Amino acid sequence: MQVTKNDVAEAIVRYTNHETTLDELVDWAENAMMEARFEPENHDLIRDIVARLGLADVREFGLSWDDCYDFLNRLGYKVKVSATR
Repeated sequence: MQVTKNDVAEAIVRYTNHETTLDELVDWAENAMMEARFEPENHDLIRDIVARLGLADVREFGLSWDDCYDFLNRLGYKVKVSATR
């Protein structure tokens, strides 16, 4: 399995939209670190973000909205928040 910048961004967005839990995000990241290949042209960036996501369930690391915003920006995405009723 190859993990792309888009895959990482989608995982983060699913988490921030409460479509997956923190535990599911961490499991995905841990599995990606052990079993996946990262797209060569963005290998270091993807590896760094996925590694950090894999530690998000550790109290000392956690995962804030600012972290998610920063990760998405580093992946080349502009983040725009919208609230609906």
